[in-house]
Amino acid sequence: MRPSLWHIFMALLRLPGIAWHLGRAGTLGHIGRITLLPNWMQRLCRMMDRLMRSRGATKDAGAALADALLRLGPGFVKFGQALSTRADLIGPEMSLSLSQLQDRLPAFPARVARRLVESETGKPLDTTFAEFTDTPVAAASIAQVHAATLIDGRRVAVKLLRPQIDQRMRSDTMLFFALASILEWAAPGLRRLKLVTAVQQFVEISDVELDLRMEAAAAGRLAENLRDDAGIYVPWVDLERSTSRMLVVEWIDGIRIDDVPALEAAGHNIADLTEAAARSFFNQVFRDGFFHADMHPGNIFVAADSRLVPIDFGIMGFLDFADRLFLARLLMAMLDRDYDMVAKLHANAGMLGDDVSLPHFAQAVRAVADPVMGKSLGDVSLGTVLGQILQLSTRFSIEVQPQFNLLQKTMMMAEGVARQLNPQADMWELSRPLANDWMHDQAGLAKRAETLIEDALLVASRLPRLLKELEDSASQKPVSSNNNLPIFISVVALFLAILSFFT
Repeated sequence: MRPSLWHIFMALLRLPGIAWHLGRAGTLGHIGRITLLPNWMQRLCRMMDRLMRSRGATKDAGAALADALLRLGPGFVKFGQALSTRADLIGPEMSLSLSQLQDRLPAFPARVARRLVESETGKPLDTTFAEFTDTPVAAASIAQVHAATLIDGRRVAVKLLRPQIDQRMRSDTMLFFALASILEWAAPGLRRLKLVTAVQQFVEISDVELDLRMEAAAAGRLAENLRDDAGIYVPWVDLERSTSRMLVVEWIDGIRIDDVPALEAAGHNIADLTEAAARSFFNQVFRDGFFHADMHPGNIFVAADSRLVPIDFGIMGFLDFADRLFLARLLMAMLDRDYDMVAKLHANAGMLGDDVSLPHFAQAVRAVADPVMGKSLGDVSLGTVLGQILQLSTRFSIEVQPQFNLLQKTMMMAEGVARQLNPQADMWELSRPLANDWMHDQAGLAKRAETLIEDALLVASRLPRLLKELEDSASQKPVSSNNNLPIFISVVALFLAILSFFT
């Protein structure tokens, strides 16, 4: 999706209002220190900051930006949460602050909620629910949640989209597309950050959040993936009553994972909970390639039997096998302090330019990571370290990989939860046996053979269509050397897939 000239024009009209809120919150001064921006843009931001900053503006960059986004509305709040994945752009401190941004808006009236339920079910409310609590238990930018009891006596949570939220979100996302395009035009140095691609990723996530059937499907898939895992439970979804604008899901009685005094009073073992959380997160990311990507403390409860219970499945992350293999190898290299291998993995993945010195890059990673390896969460922020490593992308012109953005945000959230739960935990050591097992079981010869076969079948499935296109083209005009390019590419891809099996 690309913005039209009309969308760009409308974005320019909205810019003064956006700049006003950013300026009053004190955000423009912080933006003016982003070295990736051209000098004229940095000077303009700093000048506007001096003119517009309010006396009560906070000096904390992340808090200032969060305040401005809350004033600008739900689309901006969601975008701020997505922006928290770009430590390479906004810096690790601001990224960490935005990862903790929680959107809380005033609830819409109970009469509207009841009318929405009846509209979605096509029935009077009391024929669906024996009890429906008018006061919501949570109200956010996209939806709010009410406690209820089904006619059959099961307790449920009813999630309802806000009225007209889809129109407002689509208006804001087109604005973000336009602004990203303007930025890439005005500051060519930002193009390697793939801002337009990042907005596209944000739109895809938003579209899922605006269709609650997608959340229901995500909950079902996560439940299947984790069905045999000890220490975690995914609530069931009432698919019969759920629609695109209403989600009916099992009500969870439990203790928030960050309420350590309550957990200890209830007899839960904090060390066991920490290990279960780390194991589940690792399994979701590496084993399944499908992970809960909104893991703030309000979305994780501990049940009476000490099982972790995640809720709210609107934002989920995906990683294919190649990405997971790269991350697992990277993790093992980091655990072994093999920074030369870290550099080599980045180079083999095509993230480094040909002019980048691998020993120099390895030395830069060592400078950031070595001082914190082996320390507990109470002594260091792994999220901050990750952000500093990502900021190396500026110095070494690393090609940004959009598929890892959501994972970075999730890692920072998971770290925040773990720190509150058990600041003495060493997440590096918790990760080592999990990484070893996964590399041995899943990344071995059999899995690589399976991947090779899948790649070969994919290439083979495309050959008939490519041959037909070549035949049609040949019947219309003389065949040039370029007409053979698609088949040549397919043959090369198949050869590379076979070669990768033996390397």
